[in-house]
Amino acid sequence: MIIKAIIQDSETLTNIALTSKAHWGYSNEIIESWRNDLTITSKMIKEMIVFKIIINNHIAGFYVLNPPKGNTIELEMLFILPEFIGQGIGKRLLQHSFEKSIELKANSMILLADPNAVPFYKSQGFVIIDKKESSIPNRFLPIMQKDLTQ
Repeated sequence: MIIKAIIQDSETLTNIALTSKAHWGYSNEIIESWRNDLTITSKMIKEMIVFKIIINNHIAGFYVLNPPKGNTIELEMLFILPEFIGQGIGKRLLQHSFEKSIELKANSMILLADPNAVPFYKSQGFVIIDKKESSIPNRFLPIMQKDLTQ
């Protein structure tokens, strides 16, 4: 079941983001350096579009959309707990984010992808349109886009 996140979910969602990121082998030092970027605040839940997926009465993952700018919307975050990777949970959350984006009149979605997530996003119709240097020197993150009108 995918439902809107509430302010009381902020700590749980933050922990999911940190746990999910750590799954890809990043050092504790790097994960800690990203803590602020991966923290879900009550302000985010109030001002952004935040949905969670509940599996067996527990939050298994979530996504965050920024409010649309023109007809483009940005997927700010999408994380699932590592034990749910490969079970279609990420795809369900992403599909839900597409539906919400279309309801908000967006016709394209952009995101800044972790390199480990590029194959997943490509499999869902995203293409790399640019890159941005990350907080780690000489590490570039792909900027990806999907046409939502197809």
